[in-house]
Amino acid sequence: MPSAEQYSELAELAGGFVHEIKNHISTLGMNLQMLAEDYADPQSTREKRALHRVTRLQGECQRLVDVSNDFLRFTRATELQRKPASLDEVVVGMLDFLMPTARHANITISWYPPPDLPPIPLDVDLFRQALLNLLLNAEQAMPDGGEITIAARVEPDYVTLDIIDTGCGIAAEMMGRIFRPFQTSKPGGTGLGLPTTKRIVEAHGGTIAVESEPGRGTRFSLRLPVH
Repeated sequence: MPSAEQYSELAELAGGFVHEIKNHISTLGMNLQMLAEDYADPQSTREKRALHRVTRLQGECQRLVDVSNDFLRFTRATELQRKPASLDEVVVGMLDFLMPTARHANITISWYPPPDLPPIPLDVDLFRQALLNLLLNAEQAMPDGGEITIAARVEPDYVTLDIIDTGCGIAAEMMGRIFRPFQTSKPGGTGLGLPTTKRIVEAHGGTIAVESEPGRGTRFSLRLPVH
């Protein structure tokens, strides 16, 4: 079995490889943009067909850039710079960011912090990414609106953060695979959001668990050490 050092070297190599590919994709995308500008006002059927193909290629390039970015976040999810942080401030900041789109989607978000919530050693930027992944998943599971409840509870040496939605739930056949890279049932999804979240939580010394019932909603529970 490969050692942790070998895994780290492999992740670094893969990250460098994807970064290089991403640079070439960006160059390709810029050239497609210039080509699209040449066909900005198509006159003939041939020009309209060419513009349609260029636009499709632009979409595919953007998709590859999105996958590359998600993969780079996945490979770097264990590079922590932790310091004591207020979980309440992190959650409130994330809700300020998400509230406008949530209201537009007819989704209400409630946050219930306990009064004795202690500071937690966090890499705040990475943990925000993990939290954002979970909240975006919850929003996408409720296309007709619904409720997201975020609650924390204090245990000896740990804080547990629950994120509960009233969405469509997770199909039974997906439950055992949701944390595997590139496993997704969402059109256009990369399948790296939840695996990245799991890596970030575990890199903090924590655990993540999920409970779900199709048609009833989903609960993700993040258990984080206080020390």
